[in-house]
Amino acid sequence: MLMANRLAGVGAVIILIFALLAVAAPTLTRWHLLHTPDQQDEQGLDADGLPRPAGGAYLAGTDNLGRDMLSRVVYGARVSLPVGVGAMLTAMVIGVTVGLLAGFFGGKLDLVLMRITEIFMTIPAILLAIAFAGLLDVSGRTIHLHPAWLHWSWLDVTLKRGAVSVFFIVGLVSWPGMVRVVRAQVLALKEREFVLAARTLGASDARIILRAVLPNLLPTVIVLSVMSIANTILLEAGLGYLGIGVPPPAPTWGSMISEGQPYFITYPHLVIVPGLAIVLTVLAFNLLGQGLQEIVNPKR
Repeated sequence: MLMANRLAGVGAVIILIFALLAVAAPTLTRWHLLHTPDQQDEQGLDADGLPRPAGGAYLAGTDNLGRDMLSRVVYGARVSLPVGVGAMLTAMVIGVTVGLLAGFFGGKLDLVLMRITEIFMTIPAILLAIAFAGLLDVSGRTIHLHPAWLHWSWLDVTLKRGAVSVFFIVGLVSWPGMVRVVRAQVLALKEREFVLAARTLGASDARIILRAVLPNLLPTVIVLSVMSIANTILLEAGLGYLGIGVPPPAPTWGSMISEGQPYFITYPHLVIVPGLAIVLTVLAFNLLGQGLQEIVNPKR
């Protein structure tokens, strides 16, 4: 059914290609089908010490240090895809939990949770991500989750800038958009006959949520989650472009664009190649999400 839908099929194929290349990248490097992404090859620069354009031994050209752009884009997928999926899972857990509680219980809890959500929605996600990422550095920094005068060392967390911290940061700023959709679905579901019947039979709130409401939310949550991966990948690329994403030597698409920007006029491939990878990946997840929406809810 997934491949029968054109939008979902095209998106799934693009995602599958990027995923397979990312997984197979070390093997392709061992077989000498890909260069090492951080290898500064003397042959990768021309006689004037400038990058080589696309073609020849370097299909996508080289960067200003003589590194193969194709290899760096492929290895960049090993960062962007896991970070995007990890951030989506973080956002999904927070967004579904908040939306479910707000919609199901209503009242003051709904009021408080939705006001908090709206406060987060008023602040651009990229600004929040920059603020959180600014708390971290490569060597690691201890975050005190308590007032300094209490000296509760068990609430001290040492974080350093890397793939794990980046996907947590991106996930922590990406959940508000999911809350409203989930809450609206829960408000409709809790008035359905099967929920009222379960309540009449004496089922607890926890049982109703887990057995009746949550399973009927899954199609909506899956569509939202797939489409939110596109946003999390864009956010990760934005942090990489600003130099506060996953630190070197790991190649990331955003940092590659930042490094190639000074050479854009004479060597546009330094920006176009990683930019095209971002565009194709984001487009693929959006197409997959749109296709899944048509599959799970054809009337809409």
